[in-house]
Amino acid sequence: MADTYQVKCINKTDRQNAHERIRNIGGFDAGKQWKLAESDAIVGIESGKWRFFVSVGGKSVGVIIALHNGRKYLKTEADGYQPDNLLSLPECP
Repeated sequence: MADTYQVKCINKTDRQNAHERIRNIGGFDAGKQWKLAESDAIVGIESGKWRFFVSVGGKSVGVIIALHNGRKYLKTEADGYQPDNLLSLPECP
């Protein structure tokens, strides 16, 4: 069974393309901060090791892997085409 973590922050790249903007995701677990490269989070989701979610309007929304122009990236289930829920999170320290 996958361990589940709430994503509370991200680090963005300087790219303008929304599908290539997330570098890291992060949050807190048991009072300790964690941060993962987007590529590591994708591998963890694909292997079944981790599940991630964000809290949007008091609801938990799953983070999924999407594909754009042959590149995998993270977005939330509730989004249409743009990964706005993740991009709207604050920057991780």
